[in-house]
Amino acid sequence: MNKVFASPTAALEGVIRDGMTVAVGGFGLCGIPEQLILALRDSGAKGLTAVSNNAGVDDWGLGLLLQTRQIRKMISSYVGENAEFERQFMSGELELEFTPQGTLAERMRAGGAGIPAFYTKTGVGTVVADGKPHMEFDGETYVMERAIKADVALVKAWRADPSGNLVFRRTARNFNPMAATCGAVTIAEVEELVPLGSLEADQIHTPGIFVQRIVVTTSQKRIEQRTVSKG
Repeated sequence: MNKVFASPTAALEGVIRDGMTVAVGGFGLCGIPEQLILALRDSGAKGLTAVSNNAGVDDWGLGLLLQTRQIRKMISSYVGENAEFERQFMSGELELEFTPQGTLAERMRAGGAGIPAFYTKTGVGTVVADGKPHMEFDGETYVMERAIKADVALVKAWRADPSGNLVFRRTARNFNPMAATCGAVTIAEVEELVPLGSLEADQIHTPGIFVQRIVVTTSQKRIEQRTVSKG
C-alpha cells in the first residue's frame, strides 16, 4: 500500500464529503496541518463538524474554514483567539460543543482505543455536564463523556517513514497523537519523509497502523501572538 501522496489535494481526494466529522491536531497555530486545511477549504466541502482544541486565528488554520462557512459545528476547548468564531457563535450560525481540554484529548484517545465512553470529574456541576449521565464512584460524582470517532483525522508530524510511522516535534506533540488514532482515515502532513527502518521504535509517537495517507509539505510556522521586549 502506497501511503505517500504528491500533494495535500491528492491526499484528500476520495475521502472528503459534505457533513463529515474532521479531527484536526494542533494547539493554537502550533502543530496544525496547515496545508491540509488549505486543501480542505479548497475542496468546498461544507456542513463540517470540526474537532480541534481551537479554531486557529481569523486568517489561518481552521479560521479559514470559518471564513468560508464550511464548518457547521465545532467541538473545542478554547475559542478565544478567533473573532469570526465569536461572531458566528453569538449570532447562532455556528454550533459549539464546549469540552474541557483534557476531556477533549481523552475523548479522541478513547475513540481510537475502542472505548465508547468514560467518566471524569472535570465539568461536574457546570454547563459542560448538563444532560449527561452521572455516576458516583467512591463517594465522588463523575460525568460520562462519549468517545470521539472522526471520519477523517488531519495531523501534522515532523518526520514519517513510508509506512506512516510518525514523530512529532516538541510542542507539536499536543493533540496530534490522539487525533491520529480517532480517524477512520488519518492523513499526516509531514516535514520530512525518511527511509523505512530509519526511525527507532522508541522514537515513534504514532504507529503507522493508524495512518493511511502521508504528504510532505513546507510549514510556514506562523506565530500566534508575537511578544517582544522593549529594546
